[in-house]
Amino acid sequence: MKRVLIVKVTSLGDIVQALPVVADIKRAFPGVQVDWAADEAFAEVAQWCKGIDRVLFAPLRRFKKARRWADLKAIAASIAELRAYRYDYIIDIHGVYKSAIIAFLARSSRCIGYQSQDLGERGAAFAYTGRFGPRPQCNAWHGMRISAGEALGYEVEGPPVYDLKLPEPVRPPFEGERAPVAALFHATSKDDKKWPVSHWAVVGTELSQRGFRVVLPWGSEGERIEAEQIAAQVPGSKVLPKMTVTEIAQMIDACSLVVGADTGFVHLAHALLKRTVMVFVATSPEHCGVEAPFRSISVGDGLSVPPISAVLDAIDYVHSKPPAAAGQGSAAA
Repeated sequence: MKRVLIVKVTSLGDIVQALPVVADIKRAFPGVQVDWAADEAFAEVAQWCKGIDRVLFAPLRRFKKARRWADLKAIAASIAELRAYRYDYIIDIHGVYKSAIIAFLARSSRCIGYQSQDLGERGAAFAYTGRFGPRPQCNAWHGMRISAGEALGYEVEGPPVYDLKLPEPVRPPFEGERAPVAALFHATSKDDKKWPVSHWAVVGTELSQRGFRVVLPWGSEGERIEAEQIAAQVPGSKVLPKMTVTEIAQMIDACSLVVGADTGFVHLAHALLKRTVMVFVATSPEHCGVEAPFRSISVGDGLSVPPISAVLDAIDYVHSKPPAAAGQGSAAA
């Protein structure tokens, strides 16, 4: 086998958690070229993975919102790039119309996708010449690894390997800061996934008392206002300026601890082997959580608001072993 295309278009957390498929394929087939197709908004995340040989991207999300001619031209150009090589296999681990269209346009006689009951959009099945087995009884992230292995005929082995290398920042994110830094990712894409601002303030205050410098990132104006509400109650905390995806990743990489809701940047913290606590309010930790012994843990049942005490206990857990022991790989992420 010479070349494989992985199709996982969005979103940030899903792409991050799909990246171990690349290391699995390269272990099973030394020398194979692995390309990745993504939305332009998340292409840089795939570009950080050292195992990916070529990242193909187009402004699909932006075109859907704005319908601009320039974006349509960029999509057309990306199709030509997509078809520049013939693939031995195309693996669609996304399973919706847009990923299936990408898989259909790429050049290969073998395109593997999910069974109909496991697809995000059942019409995506038109693109596939073969199917994965039934969705395995495990979390979504390990399930993607198993599905890719089924498609290409290898067994999944060991913990997930993300193999990320971020670009060097222009200057260290916390230059001159002597205290360990804890980032609180209070913001989420959906309101029902939010943990209360008052809870974040209590956790932030406790971390400040433990000697952490608490920082609060944000993306929208509403998130900035909430960050300022939390910071007003947490001694010595700082609301960060608005940053790009790369800048946030570099900031995470400089942190000693990341605590956050079920959001893409917290998944990235886990993949960067940071001490990570993910708080679940309305989504399933069994399906979408993170876990690595003494380094990453998910809190909550996905049906109710987790108590503050549970998050503080989780912070204690990820700090209960020294960095060398806690940072060894990641269990079923």
